[in-house]
Amino acid sequence: MSFREVLNGVQVEINTILRLEQITKSFGETLVLKGIDLSVYRGEFITLLGPSGCGKTTTLRIIAGLEIPDSGKVILEGRDVTFDEPNTRSVNTVFQNYALFPHMSVEANIGYSLRLKRVDKATIKNKVDEVLELVQLSGYSKRMPHELSGGQKQRVAIARAVINQPKVLLLDEPLGALDLQLRREMQTELKRFQTHLGITFIYITHDQEEALNMSDRIAVMNEGAFVQIGTPAEVYDRPQTAFTARFVGSANIIEGKLLSQDKDTVTFSCGDGIGIANLHSTPLTPGQSIAVAVRREHLHLLKTAPENAHGFDAIVKEKSFSGGILQILLSYGEGKELIASRHGLDSNLSPGDHVFVTWDPEHAVPVDLENPA
Repeated sequence: MSFREVLNGVQVEINTILRLEQITKSFGETLVLKGIDLSVYRGEFITLLGPSGCGKTTTLRIIAGLEIPDSGKVILEGRDVTFDEPNTRSVNTVFQNYALFPHMSVEANIGYSLRLKRVDKATIKNKVDEVLELVQLSGYSKRMPHELSGGQKQRVAIARAVINQPKVLLLDEPLGALDLQLRREMQTELKRFQTHLGITFIYITHDQEEALNMSDRIAVMNEGAFVQIGTPAEVYDRPQTAFTARFVGSANIIEGKLLSQDKDTVTFSCGDGIGIANLHSTPLTPGQSIAVAVRREHLHLLKTAPENAHGFDAIVKEKSFSGGILQILLSYGEGKELIASRHGLDSNLSPGDHVFVTWDPEHAVPVDLENPA
């Protein structure tokens, strides 16, 4: 039973292939990992998503055996491999810079690890041909790395990593050196490879689009800790912290004071008006500070405020257009700002216009400010 079938509603016991238990790591005086825990399921595509310096690569290197944690355990298929050498773990890594041997042909690069294991030549050739077909490079076996494009080099690096059929494949920002169009094409290809092979992928990126497009689950990292782990829909639609809301999808964080709550919603003061959001799972106290995430595309900008509508007055400061999306910067309250987005250039708003900002309550989520962006 695959992990995706579990996600699609089939009730089965999920098989954990890898566990990180209370992993800490420091470099000098800098604490890089702060006691992280993570369970990775057999056959899933899980992405570690976070800004540069948050601890993603260090986590991957510890899983690979290239770094030893200061404390904690790495459990692979029920066995403690924390202090095992990298070549004794059924784990392979694909790096951003490909790490191909420049003096070896494509087939020699891919079959190198099998030659080290003294596998016979006929078997090596058959396996190399199989993975070349998988990565759509049949006929490229005699090419040298300098004769390949960036995307082709990355396919060879993936083929070399999967030919040993590792239990877990680690991918450290493997698409970071590619141009935007090729990166998007390779996202689709990577997901296809993973589905076909059934190998557990642990993927590192700081690109939210990559994470949302490819992952079964996303583990959002910030400052050496996981701040939220969930499916792409959970992370995007129900962020738990202000950091997650801003980093994944650039949500607006609207702060105010709690006025009241019922079983479904909370009502809070914001700007010069009142806002409504989904009820927070944690009991709240009237008068306490509250932060609510509302994504840019969910803000409604009205010329006049409807009767009894929730929201607040704002002023259009500027507009910008990029990637088919119109961004409208607004100011409200005492020097606060937020951004609304629209598809296309069509907008009847101009800088200096007064608008009423509102949203549908189901698209407003209270978040924790302990990990602000």
